[in-house]
Amino acid sequence: MPVSSKVLVAGLLAGCAMTTVSVAHAQTAASPGRAQGATGSMVAQVFSGGTVRDIRVEGTQRIEPSTVRSYLTIQPGDPFDPDRIDQSLKSLFNTGLFADVVLKRDGDVLVVTVAENPIINRIAFEGNKRIDKETLDKEIQLRPRVVYTRTRVQSDVQRIQEIYRRQGRFGATVEPKIIQLDQNRVDLVFEINEGVRTGVRGITFIGNEHFSDGTLRENIQTKESAWWRFLTSDDNYDPDRLNYDRDLLRRFYLREGYADFRVVSAVAELTPDKSDFFITFTIEEGERYKFGKVDINTSLKQLDPAVLQNSVTTTEGDWYNAQKVEDTITKLTNAVGDLQYAFVDVRPRISRNRETHTIDITYEINEGPRTFVDRIDISGNVRTLDKVIRREMLLSEGDPFSASKLKRSEQRIKDLGFFERVNITTAESSAPDRTVVNVDVAEQSTGEISIGAGFSTSDGPLGDFSIRERNLLGRGQDLRLGATLSGRRQLYDISFTEPYFMDRDLSAGVDIFRTRYNYQDESSFNEKNTGFALRLGYPLTERLRQRVYYQLQDTLIEEVPTTASKYIQEQRGERLTSLIGQELTYDVRNSKLTPTEGYFIRLTNDIAGLGGSVRFLRNKLAGGYYLPLGDDQWVLSTTGELGYIHGLGKKVDLGDRFFIGGDTLRGFNTAGIGPRDISTGDALGGTRYARASVEMSFPFGLPEEFGLLGHAFTDIGTLGKVDIKDPNVKDDESIRVSIGTGVSWKSPFGPIRLDVALPIRKEGYDKKELVRFSFGTRF
Repeated sequence: MPVSSKVLVAGLLAGCAMTTVSVAHAQTAASPGRAQGATGSMVAQVFSGGTVRDIRVEGTQRIEPSTVRSYLTIQPGDPFDPDRIDQSLKSLFNTGLFADVVLKRDGDVLVVTVAENPIINRIAFEGNKRIDKETLDKEIQLRPRVVYTRTRVQSDVQRIQEIYRRQGRFGATVEPKIIQLDQNRVDLVFEINEGVRTGVRGITFIGNEHFSDGTLRENIQTKESAWWRFLTSDDNYDPDRLNYDRDLLRRFYLREGYADFRVVSAVAELTPDKSDFFITFTIEEGERYKFGKVDINTSLKQLDPAVLQNSVTTTEGDWYNAQKVEDTITKLTNAVGDLQYAFVDVRPRISRNRETHTIDITYEINEGPRTFVDRIDISGNVRTLDKVIRREMLLSEGDPFSASKLKRSEQRIKDLGFFERVNITTAESSAPDRTVVNVDVAEQSTGEISIGAGFSTSDGPLGDFSIRERNLLGRGQDLRLGATLSGRRQLYDISFTEPYFMDRDLSAGVDIFRTRYNYQDESSFNEKNTGFALRLGYPLTERLRQRVYYQLQDTLIEEVPTTASKYIQEQRGERLTSLIGQELTYDVRNSKLTPTEGYFIRLTNDIAGLGGSVRFLRNKLAGGYYLPLGDDQWVLSTTGELGYIHGLGKKVDLGDRFFIGGDTLRGFNTAGIGPRDISTGDALGGTRYARASVEMSFPFGLPEEFGLLGHAFTDIGTLGKVDIKDPNVKDDESIRVSIGTGVSWKSPFGPIRLDVALPIRKEGYDKKELVRFSFGTRF
């Protein structure tokens, strides 16, 4: 080859080497077979003709030359082929090991010159105050001792920026920098400017005629930025949340009867200073529909549709509500399943009449595909045992598959409180009539150390401390050690619960306690209780549960002043109570903590006298009904309770009697009604009582996130029968009535409630209380 040709080829390849940081560019520029014009022809000529006698690798530091040769598609003995040279170049760049690659020919020798990418020695983050290093490390892909490439760095930059965007910081910037070290190593530093939270300056709606912008804002999760939302991130822009808001709007309009509703667009515009977003929803409401004819049709033999009418919540003439349709499908599926039909498919057949603006619905109940559960696979539980999850499943291997049972099983696992995420899916099995149930969970911390503080009218200032593990050793067991201290009450207790005793659906537990109560203001005595209790709970049906228990308690009445009623003074001393009891509860409320719908009934029976010095029979019957009016913030609730205790062969002791007032009858002080020694003012308690309350909870018209609710209530109660014949002891069972109003606030520091109540029917010796306040929290 002439010298001038060699110089030309070397010059061309040197030019390629300077651009090989970009793989695609390098592949195009260094591909002789694809070169254009005279230069491409010359390069092709250089790599054409002759046989490769040897391959020489130059420039390697950490990587063995044999490793480089292994990526080549051309080997010694092969002819020089421009296409194979091109493929070899691409293969080397695709490894990500090299920053630069040059292929050239020296006679019959193919020379491969490489420049290795450096190795990352250390990764550091600077400027990250809102997100800790551990969180960022989990998100990026690069790691120490991994090959550095620009592509991977840019990918990690985008990941870091995405983390900040999820926190509402769209102005965050990330700049990667490298620090050169010896031995071709680098330190990688991500310099982060977190910026400020990108808020939502305004939310507007276009096309809404029947609902105001304010009403629609209350029905989406994204909120406009305001100073009082400092404890929430809902006023930060989040594109995922915006998609969720579209669905929330659709659900709202479908509940209100607008079956043709659609969201045309949801646009978020960033302000020039990148500090806030303006969000605009463009919607089409369409016409409002009512339910037309509602019918049930079934192809199942011997199934009478008439017996299912009580499960239908959609009524002809009512405004159309898509949520009621879904509720009806669920109730029909459950009702038919209770009638021993294992394979059921309930589908609504909807006929829309645009002229009359009505929607006819026929619920088609047909036999579903005969599918059985092949197996249940559980994943994601590192600490929690498989059996803890399996025992909450309403389906087992071999059972007929039921979508409704699968949904309830998912909720039961969530209710354990052991997992931050529970996702149950199905997959095909090897047999066509079998399905695999996959349960994927993500565990969360179940240990708690809580310190609480609060104040109530009954107890004054109070403090609370407890250590609790709700998933002991991953077995689902609950262990708690706690203490509560206040001006009038001290409580120390140890509690242990095994939710599945002997691997059965039996909740067994033991409690050890010591309490002290100060009743000096009401009845001129203090009471100490020390004891333990054994309990066992089990379900009778899905909604009906029974609990049985045994309790042994030592009670001491002390610190009785000489000015106290003689009927209090004669109770001074120590007593031992040994009792057994049961509690039967039927509960169909939608929440046990803050119910807004449903009802419950509870029956409690205790008998004391199996040992000890106290003998009595005690019975209680309680219940409550909750009715939402309009939405979940307007709730009408009615609760009531009856109680009776009867001494077996002796009078009922002071510590076992009932006391009514305060929280149990607003408008009256704690122990404010019932039998009383009017000469000393001491409450003596009673052996039977009845009380009831009717309350309406309502919003103030403020945004829901304020957590403020108003309350209007009427309380009724009576207490009597202390079995003391003394003109100074007033013991009549007249009805007491009070009316009042209150306000509650779900504050960031805990629930706060203030009630003002006025007795409108009372006795002259009753103790009144106008204002009642309570506040409590845990940290």
